[in-house]
Amino acid sequence: MKSYGGMFLLIVALGMSPVYAQERGSVSGDKATDMAVDLVVVRPLGVVGAVVGTVGFVLALPFTVPSGSVGETAEAWIGRPLEYTFNRPLGNFDQCGADRHPCGNSP
Repeated sequence: MKSYGGMFLLIVALGMSPVYAQERGSVSGDKATDMAVDLVVVRPLGVVGAVVGTVGFVLALPFTVPSGSVGETAEAWIGRPLEYTFNRPLGNFDQCGADRHPCGNSP
Protein backbone atom coordinates (compact mmCIF):
# COMPACT_ATOMS: atom_id res chain seq x y z
CA MET A 1 0.00 0.00 0.00
CA LYS A 2 2.88 2.36 0.61
CA SER A 3 3.79 2.45 -3.08
CA TYR A 4 0.32 3.74 -3.98
CA GLY A 5 0.23 6.39 -1.26
CA GLY A 6 2.32 8.91 -3.16
CA MET A 7 0.29 8.48 -6.35
CA PHE A 8 -2.97 8.83 -4.38
CA LEU A 9 -1.76 12.05 -2.76
CA LEU A 10 -0.67 13.41 -6.14
CA ILE A 11 -4.09 12.71 -7.66
CA VAL A 12 -5.89 14.24 -4.69
CA ALA A 13 -3.64 17.32 -4.73
CA LEU A 14 -4.14 17.81 -8.45
CA GLY A 15 -7.88 17.50 -8.06
CA MET A 16 -7.97 20.08 -5.29
CA SER A 17 -5.65 22.65 -6.82
CA PRO A 18 -7.40 25.50 -8.64
CA VAL A 19 -6.57 26.12 -12.27
CA TYR A 20 -6.63 29.80 -13.06
CA ALA A 21 -5.49 29.72 -16.66
CA GLN A 22 -4.71 26.89 -18.99
CA GLU A 23 -1.81 26.95 -21.35
CA ARG A 24 -2.74 26.43 -24.97
CA GLY A 25 -2.70 22.70 -25.63
CA SER A 26 -2.50 21.84 -21.94
CA VAL A 27 -4.96 19.41 -20.43
CA SER A 28 -4.34 20.11 -16.76
CA GLY A 29 -3.19 23.71 -17.05
CA ASP A 30 0.37 22.78 -16.10
CA LYS A 31 2.76 21.43 -18.72
CA ALA A 32 4.82 19.45 -16.17
CA THR A 33 1.70 17.70 -14.90
CA ASP A 34 0.66 16.93 -18.48
CA MET A 35 4.07 15.39 -19.11
CA ALA A 36 3.89 13.27 -15.94
CA VAL A 37 0.38 12.00 -16.71
CA ASP A 38 1.40 11.31 -20.30
CA LEU A 39 4.43 9.30 -19.21
CA VAL A 40 2.79 7.35 -16.39
CA VAL A 41 -0.75 6.81 -17.70
CA VAL A 42 -1.28 7.68 -21.37
CA ARG A 43 1.83 6.11 -22.93
CA PRO A 44 1.37 2.72 -21.21
CA LEU A 45 -2.29 2.74 -22.27
CA GLY A 46 -1.15 3.48 -25.82
CA VAL A 47 1.07 0.40 -25.79
CA VAL A 48 -1.85 -1.69 -24.50
CA GLY A 49 -4.06 -0.21 -27.21
CA ALA A 50 -1.54 -1.11 -29.92
CA VAL A 51 -1.28 -4.68 -28.62
CA VAL A 52 -5.06 -5.06 -28.49
CA GLY A 53 -5.30 -3.50 -31.97
CA THR A 54 -2.71 -5.95 -33.29
CA VAL A 55 -4.65 -8.91 -31.91
CA GLY A 56 -7.87 -7.53 -33.38
CA PHE A 57 -6.16 -6.91 -36.72
CA VAL A 58 -4.95 -10.51 -36.93
CA LEU A 59 -8.41 -11.81 -35.99
CA ALA A 60 -10.00 -9.55 -38.62
CA LEU A 61 -7.67 -10.65 -41.46
CA PRO A 62 -10.10 -13.25 -42.84
CA PHE A 63 -12.59 -10.42 -43.36
CA THR A 64 -10.27 -7.61 -44.43
CA VAL A 65 -8.29 -9.55 -47.04
CA PRO A 66 -11.29 -10.30 -49.30
CA SER A 67 -12.61 -6.75 -48.93
CA GLY A 68 -9.21 -5.17 -49.66
CA SER A 69 -9.19 -3.16 -46.45
CA VAL A 70 -6.08 -4.67 -44.83
CA GLY A 71 -4.03 -1.46 -45.05
CA GLU A 72 -6.82 0.75 -43.77
CA THR A 73 -7.49 -1.59 -40.85
CA ALA A 74 -3.79 -1.85 -39.99
CA GLU A 75 -3.45 1.94 -40.02
CA ALA A 76 -6.49 2.48 -37.79
CA TRP A 77 -5.90 -0.35 -35.30
CA ILE A 78 -2.10 -0.48 -35.14
CA GLY A 79 -0.55 2.55 -36.85
CA ARG A 80 -2.49 5.29 -35.11
CA PRO A 81 -2.07 3.90 -31.58
CA LEU A 82 1.67 3.43 -32.20
CA GLU A 83 2.00 6.94 -33.61
CA TYR A 84 0.13 8.40 -30.64
CA THR A 85 2.31 6.45 -28.23
CA PHE A 86 5.76 6.85 -29.76
CA ASN A 87 5.68 9.77 -32.21
CA ARG A 88 4.28 12.56 -30.08
CA PRO A 89 6.02 15.09 -27.86
CA LEU A 90 5.70 14.27 -24.16
CA GLY A 91 2.73 16.12 -22.68
CA ASN A 92 1.31 17.13 -26.09
CA PHE A 93 -1.97 15.25 -26.58
CA ASP A 94 -3.00 16.86 -29.85
CA GLN A 95 -0.08 16.77 -32.29
CA CYS A 96 1.91 13.84 -33.68
CA GLY A 97 4.89 13.40 -35.96
CA ALA A 98 7.76 15.66 -36.93
CA ASP A 99 5.40 17.96 -38.82
CA ARG A 100 3.06 18.15 -35.78
CA HIS A 101 -0.07 17.05 -37.66
CA PRO A 102 -3.21 16.33 -35.62
CA CYS A 103 -2.99 12.89 -34.04
CA GLY A 104 -5.03 10.28 -35.86
CA ASN A 105 -4.67 12.05 -39.21
CA SER A 106 -1.92 11.03 -41.57
CA PRO A 107 0.18 13.95 -42.84
